[in-house]
Amino acid sequence: MASNRRAFLTATAVTALTAAPATAAPGPRPLPPSAAHTARAALDELLAGNRRYVAGHPRHPHDNPGRRRLLAAAQDPFAVIVGCIDSRVPPELVFDLGLGDVLCMRTAGQVLDEAVLGSVQYGVQELGVPLVLVLGHERCGAVAATLDHLRTGAPVPGHLELLVDEIAPAARRTRALTGDWAEHTMRAHTAWVRDAIRADPAFTSAHVAAARFDLDTGLVSLLP
Repeated sequence: MASNRRAFLTATAVTALTAAPATAAPGPRPLPPSAAHTARAALDELLAGNRRYVAGHPRHPHDNPGRRRLLAAAQDPFAVIVGCIDSRVPPELVFDLGLGDVLCMRTAGQVLDEAVLGSVQYGVQELGVPLVLVLGHERCGAVAATLDHLRTGAPVPGHLELLVDEIAPAARRTRALTGDWAEHTMRAHTAWVRDAIRADPAFTSAHVAAARFDLDTGLVSLLP
C-alpha cells in the first residue's frame, strides 16, 4: 500500500502531513485583504446556495442557452470543490449552482492523487480561483470500506487499496474516540485533505476550507 501512496501523492505537503501528529496541522495562510475578501464572498455564495437547496427553493442559476454561449469563449469559476463521487452529493445541486460557477474534482472519499492536485492547481494558478472547499459527507462508502478492512484485516481488492490506504490513518487516529467511528473518520480525513492542500505551496493564493454534507438534511457545515 505504501508504494501506491507514494506514487500518487506529492512529495511535499502530503508526505510532511503524514509524518506530523494530528495536532500539528497547519492553519490557513493569511491572504492579502482583497484576496481574503474575495474568498469569503465565494464561501458565502456557496453557503447561500446550500441554504436554498436545503429549503427546497433552488434557483438553478446560470442554466440557459445565453449562459452557455457566454462560457463558450472563456470560464471564470469562483471556487474549486474537492468532493466525493457519491451520487447523493453532486456539488452543483448541493450548492444550487450552474454552468461555469465551480470546478469540481470528485474521487471516492475525496482522496488526493496527482491528477486531483494538478486539477486544483490549474484552477488556483491558471484561473485565479480564490477558494478551495473540501467536501466530505456522512455514511461515506469509502470510509465504510476502510473501517471494514481495519476490523477484519481482509485484503483490499485492486484499485480500492489506494482509497483504503489514504483513509486508514484518519481511522486509526480516531478509533479510540467515543461515538460514531465512521463519522469521526470522515471528519478527520476531510480535515487532513484540507490541510494537505493548505500546506502545498502551489495553492498559496487560495483560501482552503473543509465542510461536511449531511445526507439527511442536505445541510453543508464548515469543519474546524
